[in-house]
Amino acid sequence: MQDVREWPSSLVRTVKRHRDPVVVQALRSTVAATIAYVVAKWLSPEPAPLTAPLTALLVVQVTLFATLKMSVRRVNAVVAGVLVAISFSLLVGLTWWSLALVILAGLGVGHLVRVDEFVVEVAISAMLVLGVTTVGSTAWARVVETLIGAVVGLGCNLLLAPPVWTEQAGESIEGLARRMRQLMLRMGDEVPSGTPVEHAAERLHEARRLDHDISAVDAALRQAEDSLKLNPRVREGLLHRVVLRTGLDTLEICTVVLRVLARTFTDLTKQREPEPLFSPQTGALVRQLLCEIADAVVSFAVLVTTDVSESAESAEARFTAELRQAAATRDKLAQLLLEEVQRDTNQWQLHGAVLTEVNRIIDELDIEHRSHRLLEELDRHTREQRERHSRLTRLADRLGAPMKLRRNHEDAVHRSS
Repeated sequence: MQDVREWPSSLVRTVKRHRDPVVVQALRSTVAATIAYVVAKWLSPEPAPLTAPLTALLVVQVTLFATLKMSVRRVNAVVAGVLVAISFSLLVGLTWWSLALVILAGLGVGHLVRVDEFVVEVAISAMLVLGVTTVGSTAWARVVETLIGAVVGLGCNLLLAPPVWTEQAGESIEGLARRMRQLMLRMGDEVPSGTPVEHAAERLHEARRLDHDISAVDAALRQAEDSLKLNPRVREGLLHRVVLRTGLDTLEICTVVLRVLARTFTDLTKQREPEPLFSPQTGALVRQLLCEIADAVVSFAVLVTTDVSESAESAEARFTAELRQAAATRDKLAQLLLEEVQRDTNQWQLHGAVLTEVNRIIDELDIEHRSHRLLEELDRHTREQRERHSRLTRLADRLGAPMKLRRNHEDAVHRSS
């Protein structure tokens, strides 16, 4: 029997496991598919209405917003496939050439109705309906089962509230920042001594591999953004989305500049090997600056992913101090590089490039620069929402105009009589 003292740790592990995306998705999909099958058994004339649980499995996504999109697309795909099958069944039966035509027509119609990833589902629905004899009843049953699966999947997301994935997106952003920090620290450690070209080239390959990390973080952030849309449990969802998105944009720009900096170090190594890249004093200052910028990058990631106000204030204070120290070290490095260029003008372009690149990273991380970008994104989203509402208002006015004219005409007829 398990010791009572082990219960708290076991409970914590269980709770964390239940918050895992794979576990959450598996449980909700299983529940939705089972309920959809039970409901379809009552309402569908088919003996085994498996289309309903299949639809529920496909439409139950991690977020409510994604579920709505998937539900609409899948229902459109099935209805389009059924219409294609009925059209062909009125003209020909099931032969090899009619099957080929149905598949081709289904794929073409799928692209026309813009069901995205469910284009193949249009052809599948058409084939299944065309392959039976009682086309009318089967087509109706398939549409009913699809609607049942979509409604049950949406209902499960409403009753079993989907999680908000901002924490996972924040962890991805912080993980990216820490990988950038490790790369900058390695680059800084190799600056004071004579670095082989192979080592400098390896740092350049590591900087290029950060692009793959950006793609993974972007996918996690898109999932978090979807989880904030149409979620009644979230307040200021737009602000959370914009803060995370602008934070990732800043880190993406920094990774690009870091890759250029690694390229510059590689070119310097090729020209100066086997000598060090800089003089001992300048090399030590470059190493110090890269360490300070690396710490500031991590603090920036912590700042943009922190929600609690007190924690955010302490993170902002730490980040501001680190960035201010990095700017001071940058100014000292600029003076030393100027003196080196005056003594030896052979590498003045590469030395100037190093200073330009570290300066660009510091400017991108600057609080004022980030605040300006944040306000621009908020203004852009506000304008888009205002334009969307104005289009809906104009559409409502157009639809309401005939009714208004009809009422005015009826009133005029009533007064004249």
